[in-house]
Amino acid sequence: MSKVKSGRYPVLVVGAGPIGLTAALALRHLGLPAIVIEAEPKDRLRPGSRAIYFHKATLQHLEDIFPGLGYTFTKHGVVWPVKRTLFRGKEVYVKRYPSPDPKALPPFTSLPQVEAEKFLYQACLDAGVEFIWGTPVKDVRVDEQGVTVITESNEQWQCDYVIAADGARSTVRQSVGIEMEGPRTKDYFVVVDVREDETDPLPLERIFHYQHPAVDGRNVLYVPFAGGWRIDLQLLEGDDPEEFGSVEGVKKWLPKVMHPKYADRITWVSTYRFYQVVAKSFTDAHCRVLLAGEAAHLFAPFGARGMNSGVPDAIVAAKAIHVALHASTEEEAKEAIAVAAEERRIAARYNRDCAGIALEHIQGSSPMMNMKREVAASLAPILPRLGKWLDEGPYGPKSGPPQLSTKY
Repeated sequence: MSKVKSGRYPVLVVGAGPIGLTAALALRHLGLPAIVIEAEPKDRLRPGSRAIYFHKATLQHLEDIFPGLGYTFTKHGVVWPVKRTLFRGKEVYVKRYPSPDPKALPPFTSLPQVEAEKFLYQACLDAGVEFIWGTPVKDVRVDEQGVTVITESNEQWQCDYVIAADGARSTVRQSVGIEMEGPRTKDYFVVVDVREDETDPLPLERIFHYQHPAVDGRNVLYVPFAGGWRIDLQLLEGDDPEEFGSVEGVKKWLPKVMHPKYADRITWVSTYRFYQVVAKSFTDAHCRVLLAGEAAHLFAPFGARGMNSGVPDAIVAAKAIHVALHASTEEEAKEAIAVAAEERRIAARYNRDCAGIALEHIQGSSPMMNMKREVAASLAPILPRLGKWLDEGPYGPKSGPPQLSTKY
């Protein structure tokens, strides 16, 4: 028998990952109560560093909804002063950054997601967010009057709105019948995290290798983060993901591209074929549910667009719900949700396309793309802008998505 929770809630957040935590903080910042329902227990393990790169805009968003949080991320993360790009072992681009102003947010910070979540969670507790742990959602039913969230234990939660931040396999999204659309990349990538040797650390430099000669021309990316390094290896067509992506496999190739000691400091290994998908709509037909983060989109990681677009997804959703709850008519309320959903869908499609451009830049095998890379690498010493093109290509365009004329 179902048990209906007493009372009706203005809004519920489903999912206690970084995007759900951000949504809850944004709701509290706007003076709304925030309840987060999470499938996993409170003491769940969160293996791997997952997202590690937070753009300045993201730090500012967090600072806006909880003053001091953006600076907390900055304090505990790292900002590398140098980035390098090499082509077949030869350096084609290097850039050195000035030391960041300690009184201002830096251009970015590199911090493991598991650490970021700790800071977000503590901020939520300080802001008065309520958490319901170990409560998987089984179904979500929506009508003109509101939303019913049904858990695996058959509890029913009644609310006006839901922010779905329950990840790539979002039960909420599937329950309300919203489909994802877009391709999946054909190539595999191996992503490895290693602990830094604090007694003898490497210089803080982000390094990208096109066609690293020590691993038979595979692309390799090194990104430092607080306490360690992330190494991305792009596999070639015909490579066996199990051979390269197992811990034993990593121990064979990692010493070829990094000091051998790091083969004994591996903390996380994953093998990916990246999705490039966006939800067909970021809200349901009744404009009662708003999708955020991986519940709404999945991108290849180049340009760090997933987490950094999920944060504004969550904040825009909270702002739209605040407007809807205070609207004078149902039509105004629905419009607030629909406009916010469309704005974030446009942003997601832009980010998906940019990540696709980045993928083509680094792995495209067409004669034209091969020629562009070859020519850029050969001429970079006398035409620095070509070295910059090689360096920036893996991250996609930076112009930003088209904007709707909204208050969000």
